[in-house]
Amino acid sequence: MSTAAAVKPSLTIKRRFNAAPEKVFSAWTDPEKVKRWMGGHEIKSVQAETDPRAGGRYRIVMHASDGEKHDVSGVYREVIANEKLVFTWAWKSTPERESLVTLMFKSDGDGTLMTLTHEQFFDADARDRHQGGWNGAMEKLEKYLGT
Repeated sequence: MSTAAAVKPSLTIKRRFNAAPEKVFSAWTDPEKVKRWMGGHEIKSVQAETDPRAGGRYRIVMHASDGEKHDVSGVYREVIANEKLVFTWAWKSTPERESLVTLMFKSDGDGTLMTLTHEQFFDADARDRHQGGWNGAMEKLEKYLGT
């Protein structure tokens, strides 16, 4: 097997928010704030539990407008307040397909440049579906932050 064939798909999304890193970081770690924006455009409600510390767990349950339930959870691997979050990502329906999300928060004038890297996808199709979901969620996060 060649090295290239062993590389799993990944995606990177960069977004600038007109909010301080503390506010953007908190939107990812405070369960009450996560509920306000998480999920793509078809998501109508969210339940969230977070324990943002290395080794802590999170769980997010999203309900789509068609009634479908999306249940994702994982473990925080690295938490540096207002700078970096690293956590595993696995859907309840496919726990064996665990992937990894890294968020970097960098002060940018009066705002924040956030880089989301989601890697170790099972296949390109999973990556492509997540890309759509993350982009929808970023639009909702932008509105939530009032930017």
